[in-house]
Amino acid sequence: MSTAFIVVTVLAAVMAGFSGGSIFARAAFVVEPLTEYGVPRSWWNWLGAAKAAGALGLLVGLFAPVVGVLAATGLVLYFGGAVITVVRARSYAHVAFPLVYMAPAVASLLLI
Repeated sequence: MSTAFIVVTVLAAVMAGFSGGSIFARAAFVVEPLTEYGVPRSWWNWLGAAKAAGALGLLVGLFAPVVGVLAATGLVLYFGGAVITVVRARSYAHVAFPLVYMAPAVASLLLI
């Protein structure tokens, strides 16, 4: 296990955990765009839970690689869906945000 892999994986976990926690805390910088994109409020806790589970899975994956691969794959799919949601809402200036969160999860998969 390389140092780069550990650093990128922990970074991905911290970012996903922060993002999930921000949904649970109803941080304005997260929930205002969700409202703008038309994401139903009933989904918000599930979305936060998915991010939190991905973050935890990445950390567990440092000791059980299969779990890490599954968590990173799930986060890549999650943030890919977020990109699609942003594009469908025609909020093109916001496309970079889910890509920034997706990047370390992709890097984690590439560094395995």
